[in-house]
Amino acid sequence: MPAPRLLLVEDDLSLAELLQYRFESEGYDVATTADGDEALLLANEQAPDLVILDWMVEGTSGIEICRRLRRDKETAHVPIVMLTARGNEDDRIRGLETGADDYITKPFSPRELIARVGAVLRRVRPALAGETLEVGDIKLDATSHRATRRGQALQLGPTEFRLLKFFMEHPGRVFSRGQLLDAVWGTGSDIELRTVDVHIRRLRKGLTVDGCKDPVRTVRSAGYAFEAV
Repeated sequence: MPAPRLLLVEDDLSLAELLQYRFESEGYDVATTADGDEALLLANEQAPDLVILDWMVEGTSGIEICRRLRRDKETAHVPIVMLTARGNEDDRIRGLETGADDYITKPFSPRELIARVGAVLRRVRPALAGETLEVGDIKLDATSHRATRRGQALQLGPTEFRLLKFFMEHPGRVFSRGQLLDAVWGTGSDIELRTVDVHIRRLRKGLTVDGCKDPVRTVRSAGYAFEAV
């Protein structure tokens, strides 16, 4: 299996060198930059498996990089760990709402960062490797295009399968209808937002198995999340 590719966006050069050394020692392939504009170019040239992103960098800010990566269908699914000195609650919430999968404040332990990056990658690595995803009692095999719940085959249409796969790649995260539309149908799609609700209903119906709870949670005024039940 190829080494996970990390894109480290950090303007403290000594810290960047330390983190690059530590991650490469753990078997990661690390690209580094101190410039936000270059970070976007690197991510577009070859989507990394994970981005470690400082908020305050030269050029495009970290929060704007996060926003743009989430908007681009090629990088929308790439996990992002924000690493920043901005540690107040409002900043953490803003970072997570913009699309960060984790938020770590400076000063920090490099060992903890490595552990948390590993934890994020374990959630998404099956999708990157084309293997089986498993969340709660639901299993999805992207290669054979099959999904089961408690061993029972699920009858899902192509769109519902893609929607389920996206949810299972990001368990627990809340996605707006617009984010789901971009991720499942693609940016620039002329599909209406209410169409997302139709396919969510179809997905829920397809996931219905006697004695099982609905894993799709409606978050009022926000969107939908998928959780293990």
